[in-house]
Amino acid sequence: MHCSQGHPTSAYTPARKHRRFDLQFPVFLSFATDGVARSLDAISKNVSVEGVLVQAGDLIPVRTQVSLTMNVVAPSSRRPVVLLGEGEVVRVKSMGPGSGFAIAVKCQQPITEIEEQLH
Repeated sequence: MHCSQGHPTSAYTPARKHRRFDLQFPVFLSFATDGVARSLDAISKNVSVEGVLVQAGDLIPVRTQVSLTMNVVAPSSRRPVVLLGEGEVVRVKSMGPGSGFAIAVKCQQPITEIEEQLH
């Protein structure tokens, strides 16, 4: 096995651009496959400003464009913070029989909070 700058070439993983946070919150994904609008409920596994890894009961094909809505509820918060993002599925991995799929979504823009105005 050859090494490049102290990293084995077969196991080298480039440094992440943004910090990831292990957060488990409900995520609603909407997307189209074969021209049909679909949606899928999932749970976040980790989140960064440019993407999210979710676990879901069904898969979404790689390169599918998705919109996501995440409801973040903090113990000290009176109401959830709603985060929105749009991006592309970049990786899908089976979690094993009956365990669903890990779906990685890379967002086109940073994930943002919806500012709800009370009337």
